[in-house]
Amino acid sequence: MKLILKENVVELGYKDDVVEVKDGYGRNYLIPQGKAVIASDANLKELAENLRQRAHKIAKILEEAQSQADAIKDVTLTIEAKTGANGVIYGSVGAAQISEAFAKLGHEIDRKLISLKNPIKVVGDYTCTVKFHRDVNAEVAVCVVAEATEEE
Repeated sequence: MKLILKENVVELGYKDDVVEVKDGYGRNYLIPQGKAVIASDANLKELAENLRQRAHKIAKILEEAQSQADAIKDVTLTIEAKTGANGVIYGSVGAAQISEAFAKLGHEIDRKLISLKNPIKVVGDYTCTVKFHRDVNAEVAVCVVAEATEEE
C-alpha cells in the first residue's frame, strides 16, 4: 500500500515522503492516527503542488539546520554519572542527559533529535548523532566520566 506521510515516522520516513507499507500497518495504524494518507493520484498532485510552493521555505529550513549542525560539530560533551566499582553506571546515560549537557553549553537541542546506538552504561568515550533534518546530521563526541565523590 502506498501512503503519503503527513508527519515524520521513526524508521519509516519523513513528512511528505511517499512510502510503501503493508496494508495492515497503513489501515490500522498510520491512517487512523493521522500520520499518513493514501497516495491517490489527487493526493500525489496536491503533494507536488505543495512541495513546489514550499521550495523556498524548505531551502531556508535546510540552511538553518546546517548552521545548527556546524555550531555543534566540534563540541565534546562531558557528562558525569554515578558509577560503581568497575566504572559501570548506575542506570544509563541517554538522550535526555545529552540534551541537558547541550543546554549547559547554550545549545537547545530536543532529546528526540539525539540518536544513540545503545544506551551508555559504562564510563568511556562515545559518539551520538543529532538529526536536525533528513539531510543534515551531526556526529558529537560524548565523554562519560565518573562523578567526583566527596571522601571524608
